[in-house]
Amino acid sequence: MRSYHVTTFGCQMNEHDSERMKGMLESLGYTETDAVERAGLILFNTCSIREKADSRFVAHLRQAAAHKRRDPEVVIGVGGCWAQSVKDDVFRQFPFVDVAFGPGQVHKLAEFLTSDSLTAQGFFEFEGFTGHLPAKRGRAFQAWVQISVGCNMKCSYCIVPSTRGREVDRPLDELVAEVRAQVAEGVREVTLLGQNVNAYGRHVRDGGPAASFARLLAELDAIDGLDRIRYTSPHPQDMKEDVVVAHARLASVCPHMHLPLQSGSSRILKAMRRTYDRERFLDRVALIREHNPDIALTTDVIVGFPGETEADFEETLEVCEEVGFDGAFTFIYSPRRGTEAAAFAEDFVPHEVCVARMDRLVEVVQRRAAEQARRFVGRTLDVLVEGTSRTDPSRLRGRTGHNKVVNFAGLADPGDLVPVQITGATSQTLTGEMSLLARAAAG
Repeated sequence: MRSYHVTTFGCQMNEHDSERMKGMLESLGYTETDAVERAGLILFNTCSIREKADSRFVAHLRQAAAHKRRDPEVVIGVGGCWAQSVKDDVFRQFPFVDVAFGPGQVHKLAEFLTSDSLTAQGFFEFEGFTGHLPAKRGRAFQAWVQISVGCNMKCSYCIVPSTRGREVDRPLDELVAEVRAQVAEGVREVTLLGQNVNAYGRHVRDGGPAASFARLLAELDAIDGLDRIRYTSPHPQDMKEDVVVAHARLASVCPHMHLPLQSGSSRILKAMRRTYDRERFLDRVALIREHNPDIALTTDVIVGFPGETEADFEETLEVCEEVGFDGAFTFIYSPRRGTEAAAFAEDFVPHEVCVARMDRLVEVVQRRAAEQARRFVGRTLDVLVEGTSRTDPSRLRGRTGHNKVVNFAGLADPGDLVPVQITGATSQTLTGEMSLLARAAAG
């Protein structure tokens, strides 16, 4: 009963929450197992952003139920956004679940497990930061840092505000102290997490002093030993010039920015309630590249939002051509329970049309990403080694400051920051060789 297995679905915030969940469990004496069938505690950290995530999770949950039928002592827990979104129904739909909790109630899992009687319980209030819990990091040299929870935006397609609540920010001094402690433990790269990360500072918990996202970046950049700062996800509305300039002036802030587009049509953006139009988005891109000509820009795009016409979609293709993103996460629109857009049923775009549009979008994104990637060929870039290549175990795999994956030949350990000469590029990855000086130093 003291072994556990956690399955994580969804975004980086969920990955962060799962690391905190694991750290909390191990502080209670539990031990992680890779095999779900050997676990006395089976946990799922769920996502509800798209219908596909729901379906994948439910399939895993039913497998866990079969395991529990064989061993009734097994405890099954469900956390995260899906649990929050169906909080009034989770135990009726899945009576074999022992505990369910939302993203703001991860700490309640410990309370449940240490109680005298493990009767089914649900915890769904918006309170607390998982960032306050101990962590079991996936990599000793990289860390997630939760700077805020919740979101005050009202995007018509998005379920996050109802599953994670209103935005609340952690105090700046608390975050600086956390990162300083992580660096002392060997962390070289941190990724700052928030649902609208660059809105940080306006909603500080307990009425603490206001800050700004740019100031937070500067305070973290000043920490000795911190090599890289990343963050996700910003909102174009809140991408101010001070943050753009921070990319240019602060050595540890990576030359990469993920700036969600969602659609290139101002009409669709208005229906999405995105609070910016096509021109404003392109203005932000121009400002970013004015100060950071070599920055890598990635984005999110939704295909087939209700009411999207062929002309609207063509505008999205035009923006993707014009900007030339270094990569994009592309999704077919998925209606989410309780959102405004889910009521637009009469305007839903036929699935076959969405699929055809997605194919056209992916062609543009990948072609332009490949063109952008070729600018790195012949350059020597610092690569943070993450392990062996997934396709060739004789080579190493790491990531550049531009967030490009590099498969390369050389000798180095995970966590090493090494110079790599780039010899090839595709839309997805780079290839290279460690420089001769670096090889000599390693030898």
